[in-house]
Amino acid sequence: MERHPTQPPSQTSGAPAASPAASTVASPAGQGDSHGAARGPIVGIDLGTTNSLVAILTDAGPRILGATPNGDIVPSVVRYAVGDGVAHAEAVGRVARETQSTYPSRTIASAKRLLGRSAAETRTFSLGFSLPLAEGPRGIAALEVEGVIVTPQQVAADLLRELRRVAESDLGCPVHRAVITVPAYFDDAQRQATRDAARLAGLEALRIVNEPTAAALAYGFGQSRRSERIAVYDLGGGTFDVTILDIVPAEEIGTGADCFQVLATAGDTALGGDDIDRAIVGHWISAGLAEPTTAAERAELVAAAERAKVVLVDRAVVVERARCGENDVALSLTADELATAAAPFVERTLAACRRALSDAGTTVREIDRVVLVGGSTRLVSVRAAVARFFEREPYVALDPDRVVALGAAVQAAIVGGNRKDLLLLDVIPLSLGIETVGGAMAKLIMRNSPIPSKAHEHFSTSKDGQTNVRIHVLQGERELAQHCRSLGVFDLRGIPPMPAGIPQIDVAFTVDQNGVLSVRAVEKRSGREASIQVVPSYGLSADEVERMERESVEHARDDMTVHRVIDLRVHSELDLKWISEALARVRAALDPVYVGELEASMTAVRALCASAAVDPRGVDANQFHQAKQALDVLSMRVHEVSITESLRKS
Repeated sequence: MERHPTQPPSQTSGAPAASPAASTVASPAGQGDSHGAARGPIVGIDLGTTNSLVAILTDAGPRILGATPNGDIVPSVVRYAVGDGVAHAEAVGRVARETQSTYPSRTIASAKRLLGRSAAETRTFSLGFSLPLAEGPRGIAALEVEGVIVTPQQVAADLLRELRRVAESDLGCPVHRAVITVPAYFDDAQRQATRDAARLAGLEALRIVNEPTAAALAYGFGQSRRSERIAVYDLGGGTFDVTILDIVPAEEIGTGADCFQVLATAGDTALGGDDIDRAIVGHWISAGLAEPTTAAERAELVAAAERAKVVLVDRAVVVERARCGENDVALSLTADELATAAAPFVERTLAACRRALSDAGTTVREIDRVVLVGGSTRLVSVRAAVARFFEREPYVALDPDRVVALGAAVQAAIVGGNRKDLLLLDVIPLSLGIETVGGAMAKLIMRNSPIPSKAHEHFSTSKDGQTNVRIHVLQGERELAQHCRSLGVFDLRGIPPMPAGIPQIDVAFTVDQNGVLSVRAVEKRSGREASIQVVPSYGLSADEVERMERESVEHARDDMTVHRVIDLRVHSELDLKWISEALARVRAALDPVYVGELEASMTAVRALCASAAVDPRGVDANQFHQAKQALDVLSMRVHEVSITESLRKS
């Protein structure tokens, strides 16, 4: 379709003119192609705002990887140490979360909320962070750790690196490939940022899959049933998605594969449990609590709100304690107060549900089942609201914290060619197009179009002799470019001077199976062309990704040593507590000489713990290990006497 100029620009390089319509594995050995020895397994990863998991599909079904019987849930929290102007991860996951209140100025949680966003657009919901919001390269949202800028991509990479370690430890082989899930409403910038993070972590992201779609795969995997239309309601820590899709058994469509066809998706990438936590803090402040004066105080109150919210799932009232200024305050919360705080956010999720139903061309009565995903769906008020809206009780048999990772493992097996009995048809969450003369948004690919997808359209110049055309790639549903999200800009140069409207510029959009966009522009008469895989306005350049990747390799040994020191300190502090308590109970029954030796050993380990807390890079890990090991051996006697005394008294 030819689009002709509507108004000429004042410059010879301008926007195009436009006018109306013119992986399966039985065990680490014996893996199939996608899990062969040459390339290693393909794992499924749920990179969550609050928690992250890694899973794989076995003959028995998908399972979460990790040391515990049910696999490991890795809190999406990273603590950093700063040296030579560079921030390095010194604790990732559970240890970082448990020590967050001790190191608020060096600990980052919920960084996924900033991924692929600008600093300007995240100011409103960045107040819950214990670290100040900063502006990274090209205005991307980042956080400041003791004067050093840390991007969300770096945080995500550190989390992915830890998940990779968990997978390799469980499977006993190297892991370099993954399917990674993202919120369905993640735009191109956020998806690209996720791929950048994977690369920094040494992982090839073979597919980027929408979280609700992955949940549907886990829900429908291995179940022989009639055709169903389901709604996946996914309310996590930082994002919300709702997806409407059909699951059609192979027998009904006469194919060899069950079909999972997404009809529509809607959501909000700045809406989740974190917002409810801040609303609870707002409730406490309105009830008389003093406003927090520092980022650390605010973060501690948000953490207390999260704990209260979790406990209230099973109780009617809960009391939490938090440090506010010089005071240790008691903070109460009732189930009714929690429901009131959550209500505005729940209503926003239901508005998205209405949009998704409308886009899918379906009604509540045509929905056969509602599947809940995300930890925030455990809230009683959320489940009640979903039940009222969809006029049926939601399906809660699947663990909302694990279902996305399990579905990612299923998709990993599909990608690896080990499951040919499943077919996944996903959609594009937001429309894609370019800016035309006058600031209009010309949409080439409409939202909820199937993935992968291609589209092209003809444009022309708007001024005589125009030799350059700037292509401004946009994403959104509004009609004006200023109301849509800018994904990137590139120039088509060297067009031979011709009268306005004569050049034939073909602009082609291609969205691959990961939902990642490529744009190509060709002037037909001259053959001049330009193309990009869109580097989003708020993403990282290839050079920046390579630099960060290089730095991660250069500092890998130091980072591993620091990680070891941190682990030694955490375990030693617990040991010191237990030994001190046992010694206090049975000191009189012990030889004074032995007590002196034990206390000297405890003093040595305590000093190493103190040094590690200040600067873990300044502590000799081997020396620390030897000191802890000596204390472990020496303390066996005090524990034996303590047990004997306890048995005697009982």
